[in-house]
Amino acid sequence: MAIIITDECINCDACISECPNNAIYEPDTNWSYADGSALKGMVKTPKGLEVDANEEHDPISDEFFYIISDKCTECKGFHDKPQCASVCPVDCCIIDENHIETETELLAKKTWLHSEN
Repeated sequence: MAIIITDECINCDACISECPNNAIYEPDTNWSYADGSALKGMVKTPKGLEVDANEEHDPISDEFFYIISDKCTECKGFHDKPQCASVCPVDCCIIDENHIETETELLAKKTWLHSEN
């Protein structure tokens, strides 16, 4: 699974520095797969899609911090539990039921993000 940030977010920014995958972005900020990862150029995602890691994508939210599910590993391989949820003062970092993944899939995503391709 991945984590999402709900609209109860108060934009305190406690979560952003805790994410080992740089999957959390400020409101109205473009994102890329390359941000905070070892990815660069054309890469194949764990789901088999070809993407340009350096391509800038439009923000998911212009009001609240947001998490890119393709970069979220629930901190697997880094911590015992998702750090964003641990530090959130309003408990708005929750499981994203639309992105259910096994621990094996999450660890493969971690490897993909942090290994030189």
